[in-house]
Order: sequence, then C-alpha cells, then structure tokens
Amino acid sequence: MEIILQPSAERAVGLTAQLIAKSVRENPRLALGLATGRTMEAVYARLARMHREDALDFRKVRTFNLDEYVGLPADDPHSYRHYMTRHFFEPVGIPAHHTFLPDGMAQDLDAECRAYEEKIKALGGIDLQLLGIGNDGHIGFNEPLSALMSRTRPKALSPETLAQNGPLFGDPTRMPRRALTMGVGTILESRRALMLVTGAAKADILAQAVEGPITSMISATALQLHPHCVVIADEAAAAELRGTAYYRRVFETEPEWAEFR
Repeated sequence: MEIILQPSAERAVGLTAQLIAKSVRENPRLALGLATGRTMEAVYARLARMHREDALDFRKVRTFNLDEYVGLPADDPHSYRHYMTRHFFEPVGIPAHHTFLPDGMAQDLDAECRAYEEKIKALGGIDLQLLGIGNDGHIGFNEPLSALMSRTRPKALSPETLAQNGPLFGDPTRMPRRALTMGVGTILESRRALMLVTGAAKADILAQAVEGPITSMISATALQLHPHCVVIADEAAAAELRGTAYYRRVFETEPEWAEFR
C-alpha cells in the first residue's frame, strides 16, 4: 500500500482523476470499478471536464459499480444506477451497455450476485477499482464483520451507514435497509485499487484502516493485503496518521510520481 498525501481536497481529487485518466489513455478498454458518494462527485466532474476539454475517450471503457440498494429501480433518483448515469456515464459518454451494476430489483438476489461475479470474470476482471471509505471503515457496503474473502452478496446495512446515508433520502426512513455489494475478496482481486479519502471526519477511520491491524470489523483494512493499492488523502483526512513524513517523502522523491508533482 502507498499513501499519497495532498495539501487539499481539491488536489487529492485532481490527482485521483489524473490517475484514472492515465489508466484510460494507456488502456482504452479499461475495466474500471466505480464507487458512489459525495467524495466521488468531484472526481467524476473532473473526469467529465477532461472528456470535454482534453478529448479523454471513455467509449470503450467497461465499468463495474461496487454496490446498489435492494428494492430501488434503476430510475429511482436515489438508486446508484441513476446516480452514476447523472454524474458520470452520460457526462463522459460511456455507452450504457458498457456499464454494470448489481440489480437490486432482481427476484433472486443470490443468483444476481453470482451473475455479477461471472460478468466481472467474463470481461477479464477489474483493472482499476476506485474506492471511498465509510464512517465505519467499510468499502462498498462491506459492513463490520464482513469476511475478508467475501464475494458479491446481499448485505444488511449497519446503523452507522443508515445514519450516514439516510439524510440523502430526505426522509431517512425511505432508505433501504439492504444492498447488494461486491465482496471484500472481489475487491482484492482487482489489479489495482485506488482509495480517495478527504476531510477531517475521516481522519480516525483512515488511520485505523491503513495503519491499524487487519480486522473484519473494518473492511478497508483488507486493502493492506492488496499488492497494488494507492490511498490518496488530503491533510485533514491524514491528521491522525503516524507516518506522514514518510508518505510525503514518497510522493516528493519516487520517480513514479514525478509527472504528478
């Protein structure tokens, strides 16, 4: 795992978008794993601007989202399909048939999850997985006590997640209590992982996730096992990290980061 610190949320978002753009240019048929949430909206806006102004071409990219709520149709404004279409798929021109999310309306949710795993496998696996982190340390909707080798499955949402996401529904009681999510094991099979964390509210959980012990209580700690994981954090999110001097030196001196400095 590499931890890259940036002086502001804007710089952290910019570097994340640059890394995704570089991957798309190097591999136009990139299989890109995607995340949702307020942190990601700025990343998607930056990529949409690169698409408009720098001819960044997403037409051959295939995307796989981490999760979807159970019981929300695709056209529901709170579904992740609707979110992704609005914030990313349409602004960058990815054909709809290249975009994949679990179907939270499927009659057989277990079969839907197995089919989603098979679709990922059939297209060669995920090349780059974009991640955020929940207040309780989850990645995707892998809530506390998620098995570190878990696969895509239905998952009951924790009280912390309900409290964090409920206000987005206007009436928090309308928020679904279950979701379909890629498993921790599914995420770890991505060739590269890229986690973006910003804001002081995430400082404690980020420190636990990247410098603490690996535990199923905090699914993000499993990323310590990933062979090619980069965590990008702003100074506010990094406030409780112990190794900040080293993390800054890596970004300032290592050749692989020279073009981004």
